[in-house]
Amino acid sequence: MHADLVFLGGRVVTVDAEFSVASDLAVTGGIISAVGGRDDVEPLIGPDTRVIHLRGATLLPGINDSHLHGCAFGMSTPPLSLDLGHPAVSSLADVAEAVREAVGRTPSGQWITGHGWDTGYLEECLADPSRQPSRHDLDAVSPDHPVVLYSFSGHATWVNSKALELIGIDRYTVAPPGGAIVGDETGEPTGLLHEGAQELIQNALPPLSRQERTDAIRSNLATLARLGVTSYTEPGLGPGGDGIMRGALGAQTLDVYRRLLADGELTARVGVLLLPTGMTSTAEEFARTLDTLDTLGEQGDTDPRRLAIHGVKIFADGIVPNKTAWMHEPYIGGGRGSLCVGGETDDDRVAEIGAMIRHAHAAGHQLGVHVTGDRAGDTVAEAFAAAAAEHPRPDARHYVIHGDFLTPHSMKLLAEHGFGANMNPTIKWTVADMEEDFVGAERAAYAWPYRDALDAGVRVASGSDAPVTHPDWRQGVATMVLRESKAAGRVSGPEQRIGLAEALRTYTIDAAWQDFADDWKGSLEPGKVADLCVLDGDLLTADPHDIPDMPVVLTVMDGRVVHDTLRD
Repeated sequence: MHADLVFLGGRVVTVDAEFSVASDLAVTGGIISAVGGRDDVEPLIGPDTRVIHLRGATLLPGINDSHLHGCAFGMSTPPLSLDLGHPAVSSLADVAEAVREAVGRTPSGQWITGHGWDTGYLEECLADPSRQPSRHDLDAVSPDHPVVLYSFSGHATWVNSKALELIGIDRYTVAPPGGAIVGDETGEPTGLLHEGAQELIQNALPPLSRQERTDAIRSNLATLARLGVTSYTEPGLGPGGDGIMRGALGAQTLDVYRRLLADGELTARVGVLLLPTGMTSTAEEFARTLDTLDTLGEQGDTDPRRLAIHGVKIFADGIVPNKTAWMHEPYIGGGRGSLCVGGETDDDRVAEIGAMIRHAHAAGHQLGVHVTGDRAGDTVAEAFAAAAAEHPRPDARHYVIHGDFLTPHSMKLLAEHGFGANMNPTIKWTVADMEEDFVGAERAAYAWPYRDALDAGVRVASGSDAPVTHPDWRQGVATMVLRESKAAGRVSGPEQRIGLAEALRTYTIDAAWQDFADDWKGSLEPGKVADLCVLDGDLLTADPHDIPDMPVVLTVMDGRVVHDTLRD
């Protein structure tokens, strides 16, 4: 049988066990049919074969972004939302101006939404760390339109006084457990809501329509195709997401994915973690809701290689910039954060998260647990191990999500039990310059300890957490190799650098392992699916500083070309 696609004269980086490099590759019927030299693929060339002369370009396995909120990413970009990320804005005044312009084109009374603000890149906050975004910054330009602006992290929301009025939030409003309504010196809300308190706003917003969800996912897929991303994990769809970003993480979004697949529009493979409960929960609520999700998780006629339910997601703690990650040692200025589950004391909350993990594990689910603080990481790793001892299950592949400050203790437990870590190099790149203000220079440099985790034997996959950061794996690879920061370009934690081959594995074969799919995707070997990414130039010899600017010129998913700027 003749091949459909043949690639000649390139750097075919197979990411196989030996990280071997070939020059030519053939694809037949959506499957890699030959890898090697010209003699291996030339006999497969027929009259209808498309022959692509790589001319030294790099052919990689399709990139697998193992933690990416696809619908949320699509809806966080214009025209569905104001772009408030760096470098689009660089000050609170810039944000106010963007809102003022939106007011001018938005019918009276309608909500104005934006996404991406980051105090680490806002001039007023940099000049005075105590200066935080406030409702007063927005009231002057939008006294009558309610405004809701999501931070880049998704763990803080900034609103104006009109929004607070409509929701009914005042100095007497009690935040949900694990959440915070930030108040000023008089106790009045400043307009900032952290963690689970964001649901007070989210539940009042009109949910996304089916068409808005569809348009958002289509936008996301188009961006990913241009970046060479052929697989991603949508980490958290379900009833727990109904109150997050206008329901972008809700159960209805899964239905939209199923329709796009049926219509032939799903140009990337999608793995899903179900989200039974939101950013705060009790073990009782989690177990009760999880046990009702059987119907939501049913595959039906859906091809599990194209759209699959892998397991469930739990939030264990918050994030460092909000001082809500649970740490062993205090933050600068005090506080250690806490677990964000129900319970009056730390011991109560440890018991709650343990019960949630045990229940999901015993029910046969893979677990992805959001955890950023070192004390929270130890707690979750210990709970994984305890659940596995109580209910032995081969190859559960649980993993910690983010794992910013994983300790040697956590890494040892994860490695011993065959569990993984999902880390975020583009977040490291983004926040490296600001984290010292919260945890000091030593801990900030250690954050996202790739080298230590790999040396400990932990399977590590990489993800962008889009819309937290742009899903550009090239920047992720450069960051893992260089450990340089976005704002200042300074090195943060050089001892945690890893090599290029190791970095690529986190976006390919080890991300496929997280998906229970490393036997059929994630490397360029005969018999595996033809998910491919062509990068202009020789990645293996490039200066790491140049990698983010190397163009993706061709993307193939399941043998189908979904992005093409390459001249044959």
